Amino acid sequence: MTPKRAMGADNQSQIVSIEQDERLVVLALTLDTKSAEAREVLEQAASEWRHFGETCLGRALYRHHSIFKSQSDAPIWSHAEFIYFRDIVPAEVLDQLVRSPQPSGVDLLRAEILVTTPASFVFPQGWTGSSGRPDRKPSLEYLDVDPAYLRDYREIMRRYIGPAASKLVALGKLGTFRTMETVAVLFQAPSLSARWNQIHLSEVAAEGFEGFGQEFDAALREISPDGGFAGVFAGLDRMRAIPRWTLNDPVVEADAAVGQWSAAWTTDWD
Repeated sequence: MTPKRAMGADNQSQIVSIEQDERLVVLALTLDTKSAEAREVLEQAASEWRHFGETCLGRALYRHHSIFKSQSDAPIWSHAEFIYFRDIVPAEVLDQLVRSPQPSGVDLLRAEILVTTPASFVFPQGWTGSSGRPDRKPSLEYLDVDPAYLRDYREIMRRYIGPAASKLVALGKLGTFRTMETVAVLFQAPSLSARWNQIHLSEVAAEGFEGFGQEFDAALREISPDGGFAGVFAGLDRMRAIPRWTLNDPVVEADAAVGQWSAAWTTDWD
């Protein structure tokens, strides 16, 4: 069970796609800080992750910059955090980050376990984060897929969206394309009215971002017989809502080990 490289054009051979059976799991935290002091404490703590154990592959923290799209009236939260593990999130990590009280002025709004969506978690080999790329901002898309359509949604992601995203990552039009689905909500604050069961993370143009339509259309026309972006997304629109879609600033992106782990497994697969 090894992460497979997206095959095709030469530059696509440098793309690694991590599948569900590789057992990459993610602890995702939605957080809100009430003061500059609380924000500083949270952001300083995020640089530490090796004490989470040998199965931890890294940690990333993003600070809210702006709302791109919202179908929810939930208040804006200040930070989103993702901690990557092989196989399982250790119980002691959950005790520390979820069950224990947060630092003063930091509110935990939601904690969840995510796994990768089939064929739709794409890293370039040599990924080092977007902090050195001021022309990009991390995009976080929170989606609520109707459970009745979840199987169909995964199939569209596997057949169309993931392969198209691989092309865009290979061309450098996206930094990564990481689609993840919720397998367990560990905590949700009553004050957080928004609900979702999918999170999509990618790095997009910092200026003038208008969604994925233009970029995905050309890539999808090579893959889909159904008319590119409009044809594929027409099917998605009836399956899911987008309660929140935000653009963010990277605070900590210590997640290079995810790509390195993928590349090591890919070398073994070759």
